[in-house]
Amino acid sequence: MPQVNTVLVKIPVTVEEADTLRAAAPGASFDFAAPVGDTSRLPKTPRLNIRADRVAKADVILGNIAPALIASSPRLQWIQLGSAGYEPYLAPGVLAPSTIVTNGTGAYGPAVAEHAFAMLLSLMKRLPAYQVDQRSHEWSDEGMVATLDGAHVLVLGAGDIGLCFARLCTAVGATCVGVRRHIPNSPAPEYALAFSRVTTMDGLVNELPTADVVASFLPSSEETRGLVDGGFLGTMKTGAYLVNAGRGDLIDQDALRRALEDGKLAGAALDVTSPEPLPADDPLWDAPNLIITPHVAGFWHLHATLERVVALATENLKRYVRGEQLKNVVRG
Repeated sequence: MPQVNTVLVKIPVTVEEADTLRAAAPGASFDFAAPVGDTSRLPKTPRLNIRADRVAKADVILGNIAPALIASSPRLQWIQLGSAGYEPYLAPGVLAPSTIVTNGTGAYGPAVAEHAFAMLLSLMKRLPAYQVDQRSHEWSDEGMVATLDGAHVLVLGAGDIGLCFARLCTAVGATCVGVRRHIPNSPAPEYALAFSRVTTMDGLVNELPTADVVASFLPSSEETRGLVDGGFLGTMKTGAYLVNAGRGDLIDQDALRRALEDGKLAGAALDVTSPEPLPADDPLWDAPNLIITPHVAGFWHLHATLERVVALATENLKRYVRGEQLKNVVRG
């Protein structure tokens, strides 16, 4: 069994959740970086200044600590990330070779999917244009709109978030095709309800010409970086919509801007860009029929997401002290 002396908790927790964490590892000392209490009204961007010496004492970390603060600590046995993304922690020199990494996959599905769905419908119904008209006190008809009823939606990244997004789309009459790296041998029953079928990345080129919407929830990898380039966009159906709530480096942003300016795409919605924050003078800001939000679809803006993150961290802490298999292992 692993010996856990100190647990550093970066995730905000209630008094009850803190007690549950202590009960999960009764022999450990807990260092709560965020004030323990009501988490239903968190600041927009909680700022916690955590000293390196506090990080160095931790055997276990629950939450995202700046990778530079970890500095390959040989004491750190396991870090449970609050985020689904984990790429910066796997960079050389960040973690000791023996440190286990688990992430927050499974906690963000509803939040990110609903945000992406809302952005897509806003574009299809021309709501941004009507918002501009409202601010200008203009009573204008912005013209024809689109619908998801009968639309063909291609979902890149058919994991938890992609599955939630597909459910929303199918609920209003769309047909969804999921795209994964590998097709599971025994897909979960909910896949059949959300997707008409699931294909692999190799079949992507055959799907693009008929898709009315392409929505991506892909993580960053060598395979996905720059995937949506001029050729990809050129293969898409004229008048289609693009949604990206995965990682910003998926898209060649200059190519996207041109596709919007030329009318190749009817619209695009991005919750992620490259870089982040997007520089104020970047021409992408002024592209037509584009909605940009500053990587806020996930995080803890939806309180239920934080509750799921805490529940996952608590379950994994119980498993860890018992020597059992952890959930969401990305490096073990």
